[in-house]
Amino acid sequence: MNSETIVIVDYGLGNLYSVQRAFEHCGAGNVIVSSSIDDICSADKLVLPGVGAFGDGMRGLNQLELAEPIKKHAVNNKPLLGICLGMQLFATTSEEFGNHQGLNLIPGRVLPIPAKSSDGTRRKVPFIGWSSLSISNDSHTKEQIMHEVDSNMAVYLVHSYHFVPDQQSNRWATYNFQGEQVTAAVKSNKIYGLQFHPEKSGPVGLKIISNFISS
Repeated sequence: MNSETIVIVDYGLGNLYSVQRAFEHCGAGNVIVSSSIDDICSADKLVLPGVGAFGDGMRGLNQLELAEPIKKHAVNNKPLLGICLGMQLFATTSEEFGNHQGLNLIPGRVLPIPAKSSDGTRRKVPFIGWSSLSISNDSHTKEQIMHEVDSNMAVYLVHSYHFVPDQQSNRWATYNFQGEQVTAAVKSNKIYGLQFHPEKSGPVGLKIISNFISS
């Protein structure tokens, strides 16, 4: 069992305890849910989950004064995992219900999934359900939290906005949504972001969580 301290950041949004249970199931020996600045500063690894709107997420982090400790954790090259909204908060800006500033940990924008395909076919947004991943062939990526996770393995997603990184190298997994390659995961050094919910994605999601615990 891994004895490192893993803190799941509580800023008022997200299914925190299902994420905690998934981490404990995967062998995390000391995983806590906390909104304490001290806990976040002392954590070996951080998890930033979240469900809801981007503006609400940043408001919650800023009101609790958690944005800067999270940034410091990332600057210190400690592992950081964002899930769903938590991943999107890594971006520079978001256009969800107005223009909002994010944590800017991975330069990029959160934009709406296009409502129409190139041939004019209307897409049903938000996307809700399972979809197969298309994973970057970057060998460094494959050695990290996607170790033993292959393209065509399916994960569970619920979203209508997606993260478009400025650098293609930061976009390390996508899925095909009616002809649109939608961001499924981003990365930069030890910052990892998953648009999908690993805690709801069966054995594939649990493998990713296990890889993050041992990263």
